[in-house]
Amino acid sequence: MSAEQPLPQDNPPPPTSPALPALPPNFTTTNPPPTLLAQGAEALLYKTTYLTPSLPAALKHRPRKPYRHPTLDARLTRHRILSEARILTKCRREGVRVPAVYFVDWEQGWLLMEWVGGGSVRGVLGREGVLEREAERVEGLMGRIGHAVGRLHESGVVHGDLTTSNLMLQPSSADDKDPLDGDVILIDFGLGAVSVQDEDKAVDLYVLERAFISTHPKAEGLFKEVLRSYGESYKGAKVVLRRLEDVRMRGRKRSMVG
Repeated sequence: MSAEQPLPQDNPPPPTSPALPALPPNFTTTNPPPTLLAQGAEALLYKTTYLTPSLPAALKHRPRKPYRHPTLDARLTRHRILSEARILTKCRREGVRVPAVYFVDWEQGWLLMEWVGGGSVRGVLGREGVLEREAERVEGLMGRIGHAVGRLHESGVVHGDLTTSNLMLQPSSADDKDPLDGDVILIDFGLGAVSVQDEDKAVDLYVLERAFISTHPKAEGLFKEVLRSYGESYKGAKVVLRRLEDVRMRGRKRSMVG
């Protein structure tokens, strides 16, 4: 008598998603537990608290990468965590609006920062009809963005990934529920660097311009207000704007070649 064959399954179980890396030891027992907000190739971003349950904070965790040699992975993690923390500290010292650094643990690969409330520029510009209903306020926002990026570059720092998702709008008061008039805060300096080169600053502006074109095509025409405000934000900005023309030209050539 032959062995009984298993019946085919009509509904096979769905594939399981890979498990998230474990939280750093300091955050495994916090109450409430950290909430995962975003997961990238190199890091995870959580919302948690600092010192008291009433003080929100942002936790950026760079987990160990099993595909890297442990020594190399530890060295890269240490460099990237410390580099981001030093850039944020430098920006704060120079008066640039960025999150404050609360705590750094390069051995466990995490960085705890001030929580920035409000919403992102991407979210605000993505509202239905906002460009038509709030044209004057949106133009004011473009000016504040240009000034914020100018202050960043004046301090000798380039962001490396300037997109409207990395520009936050923090309401000026707790009663203000609409972030459209909020202060522009720059976040996520994982690709940031200290640089005084006009070329690096022009590339920063080019990346932001491309972000506007691809993500907010209706607001593309407003980007000239970003550049106008940037040009007035610090001595030397006009040179960067001239260099931006060269960067645009190279970008167009790459697009044509493919």
